[in-house]
Amino acid sequence: MPPLPPPVGAVSIAARTVDAVKVYGRGDTAVRALDGITADFTAHQFTAIMGASGSGKSTLLHCLAGLDRLTSGRTFIGEYELGRLNDRQLTLLRREKVGFIFQALNLVPTLNALENILLPLTIAGRKPDPGVVDGVVQITGIGDRLRHRPSELSGGQQQRVAAARALVSRPEIIFADEPTGNLDSKAGGELLGFLRKAVDDLGQTIVMVTHDAFAASHSDRVVFLADGRVVQDMRSPTTDGILAVVRHLGE
Repeated sequence: MPPLPPPVGAVSIAARTVDAVKVYGRGDTAVRALDGITADFTAHQFTAIMGASGSGKSTLLHCLAGLDRLTSGRTFIGEYELGRLNDRQLTLLRREKVGFIFQALNLVPTLNALENILLPLTIAGRKPDPGVVDGVVQITGIGDRLRHRPSELSGGQQQRVAAARALVSRPEIIFADEPTGNLDSKAGGELLGFLRKAVDDLGQTIVMVTHDAFAASHSDRVVFLADGRVVQDMRSPTTDGILAVVRHLGE
């Protein structure tokens, strides 16, 4: 597999887009999901992306993560410009530098919790760092469930396993797409607490798409989208402040 080219200089921006445009379809049926977004996502911070259905938030996340390609514009993870990487290099970049937490957990049913957590390292042929594994297990609070398979875990416990799997390789950035969407309020709150601790205690970088103001209030920053554009950028968000913006955008 071709190696990744070396990055250039120190990186304080974990991901960014420049004039990002994504169009689905052609002609009269074309949908402009992203309409020229330029945005930075700072390293070691927790950023939430919010917006109404069809605002482009999941499309932006997928393009940032290299799961989808832009129609025009540029996307970077660190100093790697995704549009300049071939498919193999892009796969390698995602494997080595990116973690994912999605609503669809994609846990392997025949593996126990620990084996699922270590799966990204197993695929990459890397030996786990016992200190990192212990830290991730402690933060996610699943130490007593490591030998259980997904079918033997509650929904909240499964999501914790998925979060631990994203954390264990110490990726440069974690992308989370509605990670609490299938959880009850208690399990969702616990997961958000784990993500917050991953940023505060492990120096992780997280970019999360959510429609939930309470979930977004755990972040350091909320980026609001409407019609494929950034319309507001809130620092040190609160639930009430987020809801006020959401109401304003809905008017």
